[in-house]
Amino acid sequence: MTSRGTDRATYSPAAADLLHQARKGLRESRRGTANERFATAHLAALRTAAAVLAARGGPTRSPREAVRIRTAWEVLPEVAPELSSWASLFSSHAIRRARAEAGVIGAASTREAQELLREAETFLRVVERMLLIPTRGNLAA
Repeated sequence: MTSRGTDRATYSPAAADLLHQARKGLRESRRGTANERFATAHLAALRTAAAVLAARGGPTRSPREAVRIRTAWEVLPEVAPELSSWASLFSSHAIRRARAEAGVIGAASTREAQELLREAETFLRVVERMLLIPTRGNLAA
């Protein structure tokens, strides 16, 4: 993976572990109710975003800005502007994920769970290639 602003290759074990957890979560999101599948797919996407943050580091913030807790979806575009559209997509599903995790009946339909799973799988592949972290998923590509 390249460090931000340099061509020097680095390797982040934390990022690799998060991507492994995300891939495992995507496999798990093929089972269960629509709510369970939706929540698990969203969590896999969140772990994928966390891998980018682990690999590239967070944005520098003033002490005043540090008071406010921000989501990974808010920070991701600052650290990886090329992933802004992904951050926006998954951020828009965060409330539905919370409802699905809370067991609200019908929080996610079967179709919505399947669509989110496809998006999360694509996001994972994009990030694996972007970070150049060797995984079974991107070595085959």
